[in-house]
Amino acid sequence: MTRKNTVDRHEIDHFSKDSARWWDESGPFAPLHKMNPARLSYIRDMACRHFGDRENAMTPLSGLSVVDIGCGGGLVCEPLARMGAAVTGIDADPVAINVAKDHAASQGLAIDYRCAAAEDINESCDIVLALEIIEHVADPAAFIDSCAALCKPGGLVILSTPNRTAESFLKAIIAAEYVLRWVPAGTHNWRKFLRPSETARLMRASGLTPVDENGLYYNALEGKFYVSDKGMGVNYFITARKS
Repeated sequence: MTRKNTVDRHEIDHFSKDSARWWDESGPFAPLHKMNPARLSYIRDMACRHFGDRENAMTPLSGLSVVDIGCGGGLVCEPLARMGAAVTGIDADPVAINVAKDHAASQGLAIDYRCAAAEDINESCDIVLALEIIEHVADPAAFIDSCAALCKPGGLVILSTPNRTAESFLKAIIAAEYVLRWVPAGTHNWRKFLRPSETARLMRASGLTPVDENGLYYNALEGKFYVSDKGMGVNYFITARKS
């Protein structure tokens, strides 16, 4: 069966113009740099909870394979590789993939980067990541189908995305794009945001079983993001298991 194309070329073009600056912590991807410690903590915790405590605390993902869909310049891939995972990063933006390859090489990291869409990958992994990407795809249902297809039986799909709430409209659109100018205007379309219940329904339709939901909360006083089940109004995680 032919899988649907999930790539939205308009979205790819929007990000590609800034892709050379993926590793600029004060550049257009600065919010993702700020999110990274919380995102990595959540991924590590979900992996250890599901697959069991790993023997080496320095490399808790040793022995696990991970694919990061929409990996951009590799902000998540590199730390996961340092945690011991065998990492594949895929993105439909060739500029981002070249940046990711060059940066990984400069760090001495072996990461399998590919310019592709989720539906183009045939192998399967223990953990499939889709972080801040589903709000940018052409077909969310088909995208989650592809995530499920990439996940081994018994594996995990971990997704994060903005919630569709009045709070997210004010903070993720008005404040982040037009007031604080954290990201370029037009980065997000609030109507494409999915509520947790909608994401969970799509996951179940793809043969996945949601096992955890958590918020990604920004503390403006500290300038840090935290994982909190009380902070799901703007951004959230949802993790699902494949039977």
